[in-house]
Order: sequence, then structure tokens, then C-alpha cells
Amino acid sequence: MKKDILGVRFDDVSRQEAAQLGAAMLEQDQFHYVVTPNPEFILAAEKDADFRQVLNSADLVIPDGIGVVYSAKILGTPLKERVPGIEFAADMLAKLDQMGGRLYLLGAKPGVAQEAGRRILEQHPNIVLCGTHDGYFKDEEAVLLEVAAARPDLLFVCLGAPKQEKWMARWGRHTGARLAIGLGGALDVFAGNVERAPESWRKLGLEWAYRLKKEPQRAGRMAKLPLVLVKSAGARLRGRRDQS
Repeated sequence: MKKDILGVRFDDVSRQEAAQLGAAMLEQDQFHYVVTPNPEFILAAEKDADFRQVLNSADLVIPDGIGVVYSAKILGTPLKERVPGIEFAADMLAKLDQMGGRLYLLGAKPGVAQEAGRRILEQHPNIVLCGTHDGYFKDEEAVLLEVAAARPDLLFVCLGAPKQEKWMARWGRHTGARLAIGLGGALDVFAGNVERAPESWRKLGLEWAYRLKKEPQRAGRMAKLPLVLVKSAGARLRGRRDQS
């Protein structure tokens, strides 16, 4: 079931349900792409109709940010839970390991994808790392040809939003991959360059606060979380007025 949050339609799934859906996609011989919107995505999609269309056309739209979950509650259309993209990615790696499948990592600074791949293979030795490419490129078709030649089953696209989502929507079906996931800065996490919040912080929905503590330069981006909540409250109020 879809839940509309300021124009972006999210799948109302738990982490376990998302993992089951993703695993099924990996078993199918056709292309799928998954997006992981947070409040920044929602605000960007309000101004960018193409981005909004790309998000809403995805095979699975999971709520990555706690601000999305709070907004859903404010709007009266609650979601089951937050499903962090990094955790969904971990679940897909576990499935790919079971399959002995092929993984391609696209994005981040030079060298990061290679280190992320090395660490992933330490945990999942049955995965075949079929290729990596950094996120600093201009010739999209050349990168597409490189990815397609590697014949991945699973493709992590970590170029930042909205570039990664638009790349998947435009080129994904030509890569030969069964599943592509837009994952922002996830490769830095897999490579050990960025530390996730402790589980106690994550359970309280405070991963954003931990990241702000570690990376104060993100303050401007974090300010978008309350803006989405305010916009959601306004939308709920307008809806009530329209019904009266």
C-alpha cells in the first residue's frame, strides 16, 4: 500500500517486508530500481517534477529518514517504520551472497568503491565484485557501457540525489542488472570512512542528530527535516478545512 507524503508515494513496508520484496526482485530476470527518500528528497521533488516522477515510478520506495515517518504520522497516514537504505542494502547483500551473485558499485570519491567492495567481500565471500567506478564522471553512456559489460545482478548507485535516481531511471534497464538501489553516501559507510550512529541512537530516531554531531557542516541539510514537518502539518490542516 502506498502512502503519499507531500507528493512522494512511499511503500508502507517494514524492513523485513522490504527485504522480501527486494529478494524477489533479485530472483527475477528483469530490471528493478529502488529509491530511499528522506526529507531532502521530498522538498526537492516538490520543485522538480521529473525527480518526483522518477521517485514515484520506482519499484520500491522506502522511507529512509525519520522525518518521513514523522510527516506520515502528522498527515494521518502512518508508515510502519523507517527503513534505512543502508540496512536494506545490507539485506540485499546477504541475499546476493546466498545466490553467489554479481555486484557493481558506482559512486563516491576515487578509491572508496574499491575499499567498500573489499570490505563487503570479507563479510560475503560468495559475492562476485564485478566492477567499481567512482562518481566523478561526465560521460554517462561510457559508464553505462562499463557497467553493462560487467553483467551485475545488483547495482549500488551512490551519486547523490537526484542524480542517482535519474541515472537509474534513464540507464538502469540497459545495465543488465536485476536490481539497482540509490544509496547516496552508503559506500563511505561500507568503506569505513563514515560511522553510523550507535544502535541506541537509531532506535530513538536520532541518527540524524548523531550525524550532525559528527559532521556539523551538515546543519544546513538537517534544517530541512523540520521544514518537511511544518509542510506536512500545513497540508493536514488544509485537508481538514477542505472537508469541513
